[in-house]
Amino acid sequence: MPYEPPTHTVERSLRATTGARIIAGVDEVGRGAWAGPVSVCAAITGLRRAPAGLTDSKLLTLKRRTELAEELRTWVTSHALGHASPEEIDALGMTAALRLAAVRALESLPIRPDAVILDGKHDYLGAPWRVRTVIKGDQSCVAVAAASVLAKVQRDKMMAELGVNHADFAFADNAGYPSPVHKAALAERGPTPHHRLSWAYLDALPQWRHLKKVRSAVDGSAPEIEGQLGFDF
Repeated sequence: MPYEPPTHTVERSLRATTGARIIAGVDEVGRGAWAGPVSVCAAITGLRRAPAGLTDSKLLTLKRRTELAEELRTWVTSHALGHASPEEIDALGMTAALRLAAVRALESLPIRPDAVILDGKHDYLGAPWRVRTVIKGDQSCVAVAAASVLAKVQRDKMMAELGVNHADFAFADNAGYPSPVHKAALAERGPTPHHRLSWAYLDALPQWRHLKKVRSAVDGSAPEIEGQLGFDF
């Protein structure tokens, strides 16, 4: 399906209205997975012409996404990834875990951005970062699209490595998301050390329900971002 290539429109707007010069695009992957970390990439691209075919990672084939990620690693001015583990997601909730992963990514950049373009409608990052949220930013903004591809390819690689010792779960194929193979393995074997144990899927697994972790209420500083999915996905 044809799609419009991403542009630097938002970056130019931020430069004009805020004086920002170093602008990072930020995108996450793994929010809706049942296993593995939630991962965030921060990418700084400047205003150079983007590589051909750059767009939201979900719109790319595996082959093209992998090729593009290899190109982006040397094309971007800089990039960094941050992760929040399943244990941190269970303890903090998804909103705070996303913030933790995003801060880890941003603070790993060689230079601190003046502003951040965040994919989606929720600002899970907050102060002291200057944030512009953009719905479907991973399709419309060059820096966010680059972050989307880099985050997806890196997390998929991590999940494939985690799956080596848990072959029945097929993490290399589903990246920790609830595929039929993943669900069947959960029902038979129960969660691995890489699963999020505060999530609703355990409610539908009576033999493993005792493993579920109950998290204390969030502090109300930001709306909890949806992400938990039940077993009937």
